[in-house]
This record gives sequence, structure tokens and C-alpha cells, in this order.
Amino acid sequence: MQIQDLPYPDPGVPDARSGPRFLWWLGRNQLDGQIKALAWGLLHFLAVSALPFCVGLAVQSVIDRSGTRLALTGALMVACGACIALGELMLHRTAVTNWITAAARLQQLLARKTALLGSALTQRVAAGEVVAVSTGDVEKIGWFVEGVSRFSAAAVTVVVVCVTLVVYQPALGVIVAVGVPVLAVAVLPLLPRATRRADFQREKAGRATELASDTVAGLRVLRGIGGEELFLDRYRHASQEVRRAAVRSARMWSLISAIQVLLPGLLMIAVVWRGVQLARDGRIEVGELVTVYSAVMLLTYPLRHFEEIAMAYSFSRPSARRAARVLSLERAVDSTGSLAAEVPDGDLYDPVTGLLAPAGRLTAVVCGDPDAAGLLAERLGGHASEPEQVEEPEAGRGPKNTSVVLGGVPLDELPLESARTAVLVQDKDPVLLSGSLRELLDVPASGLVSAEAALSAAQCADVLDALAQGALDAGDPMDARITERGRSLSGGQRQRLALARSLITDPEVLVLDEPTSAVDSHTEARIADGVRSLRAGRTTVVFTSSPLLLDHADRVVLVHDGEVVAVGAHRELVRTEPRYRAVVTRETEEEAAAGTTDRTALGDVTADDEAVLDGVLEEIEETA
Repeated sequence: MQIQDLPYPDPGVPDARSGPRFLWWLGRNQLDGQIKALAWGLLHFLAVSALPFCVGLAVQSVIDRSGTRLALTGALMVACGACIALGELMLHRTAVTNWITAAARLQQLLARKTALLGSALTQRVAAGEVVAVSTGDVEKIGWFVEGVSRFSAAAVTVVVVCVTLVVYQPALGVIVAVGVPVLAVAVLPLLPRATRRADFQREKAGRATELASDTVAGLRVLRGIGGEELFLDRYRHASQEVRRAAVRSARMWSLISAIQVLLPGLLMIAVVWRGVQLARDGRIEVGELVTVYSAVMLLTYPLRHFEEIAMAYSFSRPSARRAARVLSLERAVDSTGSLAAEVPDGDLYDPVTGLLAPAGRLTAVVCGDPDAAGLLAERLGGHASEPEQVEEPEAGRGPKNTSVVLGGVPLDELPLESARTAVLVQDKDPVLLSGSLRELLDVPASGLVSAEAALSAAQCADVLDALAQGALDAGDPMDARITERGRSLSGGQRQRLALARSLITDPEVLVLDEPTSAVDSHTEARIADGVRSLRAGRTTVVFTSSPLLLDHADRVVLVHDGEVVAVGAHRELVRTEPRYRAVVTRETEEEAAAGTTDRTALGDVTADDEAVLDGVLEEIEETA
């Protein structure tokens, strides 16, 4: 696989049972790249290891005064130099390719898993962990995948050199053959402790990063309450813990590095000491001693990759474990579906709550619990995060179907792509991606709603003016840049742009969760008219407690304690249903209780209730 082939047509199904299994799966899926890197690595390392023999031959040729052998040795050294250069170049190229392709495969898998799980992902895994996996952990895993080929080539080279030295000069080769394995495994007892310290350091760094993110996100509130110094002290303390953990980790890795330097030095001293004795006795030639000495000295080069692979594995193992944990998450229902890929139309019905949204009409849903409203909105889009807990079916009957039904077709039985094409859910905190406004609105759509119509319905005229003023070099407001997460815009402006983005997709069913919570009442009334007009003939479900939106709905549904308890028009429900009135008019518990008691006793609303209701209805009419 080459870099130009990215992204993969199919990244495959990862083995996410554990971190090591995931690393093994990555390696198996890049076997061709690993073999190429191994081949080039062998060429490079073996050419490096051949230099000591060339040096020994050259020294012996000088001693024997053989010009022919000296010339041949020089030509051999030139060939070794060319192989070293070519092998290093291609090894680096193929190894980096393995790194990039492994990282790209992992990021592609994470992107697909995120798209598959939707909002359920952040309910089961912290968003910061997903970001950490897709950034820092990806690099560490790629480092290990890249290092495997280098280590394999180095290990083969060490074995070949040791065997060659035993054959070339047994008296010294045996010492090298015994000492090199000791060098390779000497640091193994220290690796578990080094790994634990490195994991502890990353844990502390993650906590400090999380604290910093929370502080930056709430900086305005902290300044308002004078809590800047308190959180600054907390972050200072957290950063010092990271520093101390990093120092402890560095001490262990420095000890490992020192051992990797000390032991080869001791081996070299032993070889020289024994070689000098043998040379004095005339049992070996001076050129042979120089060859063995040079070979031992150059063996430290491939042996460094033993330390590198140990470090890469210790750092990548927890990263692979986190990646496997995210990739092992599954939807509550099968994403492939058992029905054909189609986009149904018709009434939207939730059998769990009894909520019915008739086709082609604007249905408003009122929930006293905002969290329950968010979960219900996700259910309507087929984004259930956990399997529903339902009662056992009666004897002789099949299992109860809890899937949301669109036009008689259960969404859970549709392929995920078809279900999300049919029903679009905009949550209460939509995210704006950085880029131009034109790019923001360049989303999969039916093509029946223009960008101008969607922006107009969402009352984005002032947003366009603000973007045009902030980007003087953009002749068209559609080319103006939007900063990361739309931070240069107000909350209401971000909310209206997100609404326009949802409207332009023109789905069969559009579910909006509190789409106007950050806008003023006059703008909210115009948005209600715009959405109703633009979505005419389409099914729209709005979760809201705003009287302005509720008064524009064709049908209002009250959901209480997880089930539909009232259905009707807004003005009818606000007069006849105390639970509905408590949510919409923000009555206190005492006022709601008094209203319920009076209704039970008198069979109608009280005079105080009438005054409150008349004031609310007059405000709605004046604003509209």
C-alpha cells in the first residue's frame, strides 16, 4: 500500500479485543509494507556490518603489501557505501510509509466508528479520550508499526554477524555470540517499571489537559466570580505533577540508555583484551583482530533498535488499548439493517412513548426534562445509545418492537445510511466546522432547498452582514471564513447557521431540539414562520417549551415521565393541562399545585390563572 492510495476503500474490521491484538491486526494488514521495509533494512544493516570485514581485509592487505587485494577491498567498500546509502533511503521511505498508512487506517476506523455511533459515542466514552486517540495515540501506534520492520532487520543482522564471526574467528566470535544476546535482553527487567512510569505520566498529562480545557471553556464565568487564581493554582499544581512524573519516567529511560551504552563497552573491552592475547600468541592475524573489533563496535548501531522497539511498544500499548476500547463500541442495533436501502415516508411513530408526528405537519414536543427531550430526539433519529429495556412479551406473542417507525418501516431495520437520510436530528448544541460559509452549507441535500432560502428561513441576514464585515477580502459573504466552532459568532448566530444547515438538507423528517433557545423573541417568531413555510409538506418535529414556536405548530404533544399524556393545540393545552402550563409558563411548584387543586375543585381555571394565560397569549400575538 502506498500513500497515494489513501484513504483505504475499506479499512477492514479491526480486532479490538485488546491492545496487543489490535497492533497485531494492524501489522498483518500491512504485511507487504513490512516485508519491503525488512528487505531494505537488511540491505542497509548488512552493508554496514560488512564494513568491518572490509577494514580488516584492508589492514591485512597493507601488512602483506598486496596492492591487488587492497584495490579489491576498496572497490568492495565503495559497493558497501552505495548499499548503505540506498538501503537507508529506501528503509526510511518504506518505514515512514508504514507509519503514515497505519495512522491513516486507524483514523479512518475512528471516523467511521464516530459516524456509526453518532451522539451515543460521547455518552459511552469521553470526547477528550476520542480526541486523544485520534491525535497522540495515532502517532504512537504508527511509531510502533514503523519500528517493527527496523527491529526485524536489526535482529536478523545481529544474528548473521554473530554467526559470521563464529565462523570467521571462533576464538573471538564465541565471546561476541554469547555477549550480544545478553546485551539484547539486559534491559527487559526494567521495561515494566519504565512502562508504568510512562503510563502514569500520560495519565497526569491527560488530567492537566482536561483541566486546562475546562478552564479555557469557562474563562468568562471564572472572571465573573473571581475564580481565575483558584483554577490557575489548580493547573499549576497539575502541571507540576506532570513535570515530576516526566522526570521519574526520564530517569528510568536514561538508565536503560546507560545500560545500552555500558554493556557494549564492556563487551568491546573483553573482545580487545582476549584478541590482544591471541595476537601475541600468533593465533590470529592483526587484520582479524581489527575486523572483530570493528564488528563489535558497529553492532551497537543495530542494537539501538532493540531499545527503540521496547520504547515504541511501551508507549503504543496503552494507546492501542484506548483505540481498541473505542473501536469495540457497537450500536444498540445492527447498522446493516435487514430491509432494502430505501428512504420511507409517512407518519413518524415512537412505540415507547406513544409519540406520533403526522406526515407533512409541524409537531411540537414539550418535555419537562431537557435530558429526556434530548434522548427522545435521538431515538426519533434511530440513534439509541443503549438497548431499550422492555417488558417480556406475553405468551404466544413475538417480541415487542421498540424501534421508531417511519411510514410503517422500523428505522432499526433499515441500513444506517438510509435511516439517517430519512430522519435528520439537530441537537441542542450543534457544532460549526471551521471554513467558509459556503463550505459549511455544502452538505448532502435533496437540492430542492437553496442556501438563500435556508438562510432566510433561519433569519441569518445579520449573520451574513457580520461575516462580511469581519472578512473584508471576501466579496461574497458566502466566502467569509468561520472560525473554529464558530467562536467569532454569538450563540444565537451559531444556532441560526446550524438551523440553516439542517434546513438545506431537506430531509423527509427533521427533528430539532431547542433550535431557538439562544435568540430573542422577535427573531424567534420570524424563525417559526420561516421554518413552517419552508418545511411545508415535510414532517418536522421541534422539541421546545417556547410559546412562540408552540403557537405555530400544527400539533403539540406533551411527554411526561416517558409517555405522551396530552395532545392538542397550544392554546387549548395551556388552558386545560396544568402540567403543560407548568412547563410553558414556568410556574413554580406551589403555583402549579394551587392551579391543580383549584381545577379539581372548581372544574375550571382560576382567575389568577386566566390573568397569567391572557398575558402570555397577548405577548405571543404582539410578537407574531
